[in-house]
Amino acid sequence: MPIRILIAEDQLLVRQGLAALLKAEDVLIVGEAEDGAAAVDMAKSLKPDIVLMDLSMPGVDGVEATRRLKRAAPQIRVLILTVANCERRVAEALAAGADGYALKRLGHEELMTAINSVRMGRQYLGPGLDVQQVREHLDGGEMNVPALTARELEVLRLIAQGLKNREIADTLSIAIKTVETHRTKIMQKLDLHNSAELATYAIRRGLIE
Repeated sequence: MPIRILIAEDQLLVRQGLAALLKAEDVLIVGEAEDGAAAVDMAKSLKPDIVLMDLSMPGVDGVEATRRLKRAAPQIRVLILTVANCERRVAEALAAGADGYALKRLGHEELMTAINSVRMGRQYLGPGLDVQQVREHLDGGEMNVPALTARELEVLRLIAQGLKNREIADTLSIAIKTVETHRTKIMQKLDLHNSAELATYAIRRGLIE
């Protein structure tokens, strides 16, 4: 039986490239999602074997999408496929339930190795990642930071992209006062004090690429 795969990636060219690449293998592309929320909904209905999940997507990001999907359908494997070479971000993805983490610069052969590894229930961490640092984050260390809600993460990413409160409100279809409340809570939780510090934090966390 071919491996049933759902691709979750916000960039159309990347989705098309992955789909074309995998169709040459014993793989069936059952669907393509351009954001995390759609990926979760499609995975629950289509029941793929594996979801190839990007990290940085509009709305619900890859980590939160993985968390939601694993709660709803733990049997579905999730392979994070991203440019974010950040061990802390790897640890967050694994803690959310991801079965593997690979960088987009990997070649065709290595991609199939990653897919087959997670399909067989083995955790996969791709070349270029410091596995020891990932383990240290998972064991404690810097993972002990106040958790941000999914909405707070959305707001933080948009702040880091340089959007003003009004622009964030329009993007997320929420009130500007709600944005201001989220911004205040984020700064309180992270003990940060301005947009520049928030942007630096987001970049270091791999929340934007």
